[in-house]
Amino acid sequence: MASDPLSEAVSDRICRHMNKDHGSAVLAYARHYGGAQQASAARMLRVGPEAMELEVDGAHLSVPFDHVLSDSEDAHRTLVAMLKGLPEA
Repeated sequence: MASDPLSEAVSDRICRHMNKDHGSAVLAYARHYGGAQQASAARMLRVGPEAMELEVDGAHLSVPFDHVLSDSEDAHRTLVAMLKGLPEA
């Protein structure tokens, strides 16, 4: 599978998918990695090479990655690994 550069179009595609199909994961990223433990709503706004940008309860929150993302496949692997790294609820 070929990877796409992490462009604005790719970021938009990732965000649409995450917000539509994985809203609970976006909220979990905000709570665990963003330190917003009491968050009740979160939406992914952008995925950049160094961080994901979220809207959490109406406020902006930047969640840094542990490395600079190289492409869309790296973004996918990283988001999945971050979700798997969450403590069991």
